[in-house]
Amino acid sequence: METMELRAGERALDVCAGTNAVGIALLRREPGLEVHAMDRSAEMQEVGRRRAEALGMRIHSVIGDVHQLPFPDQHFDVVTLQWATRHLRVNQVFGEIRRVLKPGGRFYHCDMLRPANPLVEKLYYTYLRFCLNFTAVLFGSGATAHGLKRYFINALEMFYSADELSVVLRETGFERVASRTVLAGMIGFHRAVKPGTA
Repeated sequence: METMELRAGERALDVCAGTNAVGIALLRREPGLEVHAMDRSAEMQEVGRRRAEALGMRIHSVIGDVHQLPFPDQHFDVVTLQWATRHLRVNQVFGEIRRVLKPGGRFYHCDMLRPANPLVEKLYYTYLRFCLNFTAVLFGSGATAHGLKRYFINALEMFYSADELSVVLRETGFERVASRTVLAGMIGFHRAVKPGTA
């Protein structure tokens, strides 16, 4: 969050916004932003609205599918997507984000990724399976929870490494794509820019 370039008067969109943790953090960094949030869960957005209001903040909420953003072309200076990409049709969502960004607009992305190193990848999934299985036994989880556990691991195994996601961003039409990872590639941060000048 601290590495994001934000300016007063800019319009920012957080997609898959959940309870507005990112939107609130953006406004703490730059109170002069106009922040919009997009999520398919009205219940989570209601919680987020109350959280923002309790802090004296205003976040404009839209409920809908992030694969079809209900905003005009070239509308936002900044778009963020954090901790949700593994569950989306990436090319379609990235294309929509590029469409609604102004020329020169910035896209910031963060998520769990597939480690590029095969040994780290194997150790990572072994650790996650152990933790999830232990938690399932501890809390007596049922069949539905076990199914979600399998989905979580499968989604990570089929997802991109940091370098692969950079390629997807470039193929979608972004430029100046930069990434960094932590925890041996398990978590990645990307920044990309829509070509042109605002």
